[in-house]
Amino acid sequence: MNKKLIISTIISILISLSNVVNGDSFTSSYVRLDPPSTDIPLDSEFFAAPEAYNAPQQVHITQGDYDGKAVIISWVTPYLHGSHTVYYGTTKGKYTSKAKATNTSYSFNVYKSGQIYHCLVDGLEYNTKYYYRIGSGPSNREFWFQTPPEVGPDSPYTFGLIGDLGQTMNSLSTLQHYMKGEGQTVLFVGDLTYADRHIDEAPHEGGLRWDTWGRLVEPSTAYQPWIWTCGNHDIDYFPKLGLLGEFMQFRERYPSPYKASESTSPLWYAIRRGPAHVIVLASYSGFVKYTAQYRWLDNELKKVDRKKTPWLIVIMHVPLYNSNTAHYMEGESMRSVFEQWFVDYKVDVVFAGHVHSYERSHRVSNLKYNISNGACSPVLDESAPFYVTIGDGGNSEGIAGEYISPQPHYSAFREPSFGHAILDIKNKTHAYYYWHRNQDGNKVTADSFVLHNQYWMSELEHTPI
Repeated sequence: MNKKLIISTIISILISLSNVVNGDSFTSSYVRLDPPSTDIPLDSEFFAAPEAYNAPQQVHITQGDYDGKAVIISWVTPYLHGSHTVYYGTTKGKYTSKAKATNTSYSFNVYKSGQIYHCLVDGLEYNTKYYYRIGSGPSNREFWFQTPPEVGPDSPYTFGLIGDLGQTMNSLSTLQHYMKGEGQTVLFVGDLTYADRHIDEAPHEGGLRWDTWGRLVEPSTAYQPWIWTCGNHDIDYFPKLGLLGEFMQFRERYPSPYKASESTSPLWYAIRRGPAHVIVLASYSGFVKYTAQYRWLDNELKKVDRKKTPWLIVIMHVPLYNSNTAHYMEGESMRSVFEQWFVDYKVDVVFAGHVHSYERSHRVSNLKYNISNGACSPVLDESAPFYVTIGDGGNSEGIAGEYISPQPHYSAFREPSFGHAILDIKNKTHAYYYWHRNQDGNKVTADSFVLHNQYWMSELEHTPI
């Protein structure tokens, strides 16, 4: 990084830290010069499949249980007769254990998927590096992953935040920048492939683009868990093609450990990972009172133990607070249902995507408003979460560059750029947060602040000296 970029980064950090303290609002004037957001051609080297016959591809892992002692390893083979076995162990090339995968496939119109495998590997030790091998003979491939620390309050842990990624050169830039950092697990806030944008003109590409995306992200997803959230581009509502809006391709390819948190749907669930309790919500499934997601969240929040997992994080697709003209107020209905719980249970931060720009709020709430009292303005509220919109992964719809003016008082920092974020949890009371802009080929920290844990800071304030 050159001297000019270092100085720019330091200034950005000082400005953002000042905003947190003073409650100020800041709109960045940065103008992007990156490539246009068009999907990478299907024959690109970035989408190349392994050369060996029927070799596993599109390898990805996610957490496989509630507490981080299991992973689900998934992959695809072009043909049916691939190996179902995962061999694994703690020494490279020496696999002392094995587990068996299940396999499935699907088709619509003229597209037929390869064989999709999912294998639960459980009973793992915390804080341990595991090596694993999939495939057989000359087609086998080897990878590794690191399990998290034991669930507990003082274990440092680092999450990456990515959303609305797609498969453009901007998407690739985001992915490569993230992989150069220290993130240990990605919290992905929805809209994976943007394959649905091709279906009207080329229906088969609506499936092929799920394959190319899986190969694009494999250099990260095969080595660390990505925690999946569904978005609107994952719905796939094309009834004439047999796609009925049930997230079919997403659900077939990207499993979640939903049963471990007593959820009835893979689209909403929770995990505990190190010092964090992460809740995944589905913006496009029923969430009003009496629905399955509502009742599940009510029960899940009651199970949160801040003495074990001090950091309470919620991820979803549609932002509840957003001052961009794109998708403005689309999250209002979910906000009106869940916001009181977020304040009552001292949620630390809510991450969302959907809007293809970056924005961070102050701690804000709008709890007094109902349809008749006129009290519809959000207020700064130290008991409320921060809200972060991180739908800026780089997809083919491009940047959402138009914000509401003047900037609302609840908005702390906003910039129409692509990038990713890092949440670096240090202990039970403090975490560092950074948003990295993809700036002309470089990774630049454009926004950052220190996050004070809602639960423990409140406890310390009320502890007698």
